[in-house]
Amino acid sequence: MVQHQYRLPSGRAVECTILAAAACLSLYLYVRPALADVPKPPRTIRAKAREAARRLPGSPAALPYPPDVFPGARDVETEYGTIKVFEWGPEDGEKVLLMHGIGTPCVALGDMAKEFAGRGRRVMLFDFFGRGYSDAPLGVPYDDRLYATQILLVLASSPLPWTGSSAFHLLGYSLGGALAASFAAYHPHLLRSLTLVCPGGLVRASHVSWRSRLLYAEGVLPGWLATALARRRLEPRRGASADVPEGQDADVDFDEVPVSAERADVKVGDVVRWQMGGNEGFVGAYMSTVRNAPIYGQHDRVWKRLGEQLSQRRGHGDDVPAGLESGRICLILAERDPIVVKEEWIEDSKAVLGEDGVEVHVVSGGHEIAISKGREVADVAMRAWNGKEKP
Repeated sequence: MVQHQYRLPSGRAVECTILAAAACLSLYLYVRPALADVPKPPRTIRAKAREAARRLPGSPAALPYPPDVFPGARDVETEYGTIKVFEWGPEDGEKVLLMHGIGTPCVALGDMAKEFAGRGRRVMLFDFFGRGYSDAPLGVPYDDRLYATQILLVLASSPLPWTGSSAFHLLGYSLGGALAASFAAYHPHLLRSLTLVCPGGLVRASHVSWRSRLLYAEGVLPGWLATALARRRLEPRRGASADVPEGQDADVDFDEVPVSAERADVKVGDVVRWQMGGNEGFVGAYMSTVRNAPIYGQHDRVWKRLGEQLSQRRGHGDDVPAGLESGRICLILAERDPIVVKEEWIEDSKAVLGEDGVEVHVVSGGHEIAISKGREVADVAMRAWNGKEKP
């Protein structure tokens, strides 16, 4: 039988083992912060409504917002999640990109889009992140940088070229108007024209209620409480709306406005209620947008830069930059808008953009005109693009 002899390690070996273990521990503690900072893939809240619509028996046309409500529907997969996009109209027509408001997805601009397409334009519209059928990215502020990225992702998803000098007309409504102004301030060469309908951006801080200041201020209320209060506030009910803040005296109950002349039984409130059940990212996206997007008091940032870009394009000579060739924007206001107050906006927009930097048109109605009078608004915009006076 072979006998094995076991020897205890010498003192020298024990010391070496301890030193090696200590060195490994020190190295781990040194590199651990760097390992923790390794970028993680963006997280998203998937829009459940997208999958739910696929599982509906037969056609989902009965939904307040059917996934194929317009021609040219597509789901665009991006690093930030999937984006719902619609694009249709003559392929050789002038291109028009439409951007909706803060609470109601792009279905609300359907009548306007159909008017543009019916008059020979190629139209594109999409749901902002966290609205409608678009996913909601997590861990990023919903500011003009995120939305500018979304715009560029949407443009790149088209089989047709939507970039280059004076490539498309940009029209934004409410929040979409604030974001359109910001996009134009930094990417003016891409735009053939800029039309803003009851936009955010220059809304005076006096129109922000103390309730809104408390609710949407970062870190004042516990996150769970702020989210619960915001969800309750966004639930469609008379006198309040996701698009018209509580406490504003409006002539029209915004949530009772039909989203389309062809579907008068479907109201804005129906779409928002469906959205709250089908897109779990909506409330968070809404709150982050109010906190971070360029909605209020942007006179000295976005709008000053936009005014400078427009002024350069009203110059003469060979060094006039491309894009926004008229050197002015088309501003369409409502006669009785409690948020984007007509008199204030005429004064403030001309002060920051210059008298020659803005062409103002006023349409009867309230903040809902882009939805309820979409075809009339489209007509005003096209007349402005063509340099024709409104009759």
